[in-house]
Amino acid sequence: MNDLSPLDTLYETDRGDSLPLSSQLAGLYGDLRFPMDVDKPYVVANLVTSLDGVVSFDLPGHPGGGDISGSNPHDRMVMGLLRAAADAVIVGAGTLRATPGHVWTAEHIYPQLSKEYKIFRHNLKKTPSPLNVIVTTRGKIDLSLPLFQSSSVPVLIVTSPAGAIRIRSNSPPPSVQVLVLEEGRLNTQNILKEVNAIVQGSLILVEGGPHLLGDFIAERSLDEQFLTLAPQIVGRNGDLGRPGLVAGNTFAPENPVWGTLLSVKRGGSLLFLRYALGPGKKNVR
Repeated sequence: MNDLSPLDTLYETDRGDSLPLSSQLAGLYGDLRFPMDVDKPYVVANLVTSLDGVVSFDLPGHPGGGDISGSNPHDRMVMGLLRAAADAVIVGAGTLRATPGHVWTAEHIYPQLSKEYKIFRHNLKKTPSPLNVIVTTRGKIDLSLPLFQSSSVPVLIVTSPAGAIRIRSNSPPPSVQVLVLEEGRLNTQNILKEVNAIVQGSLILVEGGPHLLGDFIAERSLDEQFLTLAPQIVGRNGDLGRPGLVAGNTFAPENPVWGTLLSVKRGGSLLFLRYALGPGKKNVR
């Protein structure tokens, strides 16, 4: 049973087309819009950060966003909503290793709304589960994990020739596809092209980690960023990496990436922010 209170909508634009949410999901989230009449995949990312910009403690036993959000049910509800809308969910191998028991479906992250998420995907005329895409250059992944052993969730591993040799030597299950891209072609544009050839959908969700997200932004492959701001100050010192939203790339001041605010929602003390991204010139008021 779900006893969540509705999110408060503090600011929202009318950009895009309203998606056919079930009445319960619409009551919890409000209006969810995406541009649907697009000639290429529309790519959005979703992560949670602390007030001081940390996305993970990066410690054994404390792998990811749940520690940052306090496993907040509103955050999990929104994660599920975006997964339910997506044709594919893309994550890096580091995110998989940090959360080895995870499956990137709406029902897995917030089972209390499983029925509503299924109705939503049915209304969108989508497959029962989004394609789960794992990006790994080296192929160092454990094929015994639930994601690969559950044939109910379609899985695609995108890797390099060397990574493919390592993966295939461990006999991946028949339900797992392995796509090999040459080292120089293992970039986000080529990944999106290959993913879209498989799912032929319009909405792709990226859930990290920071290095993969940085690549999507650097290669101008990300259209929007959903960002949950959790009311926790984590802190850093010289001995703790504690990654931020983006790693492995720098943008400003030479090549800044500015966001345009699309939505602000509140659930308790958490803020749910949404930005359209674009290069170069400052685009704020």
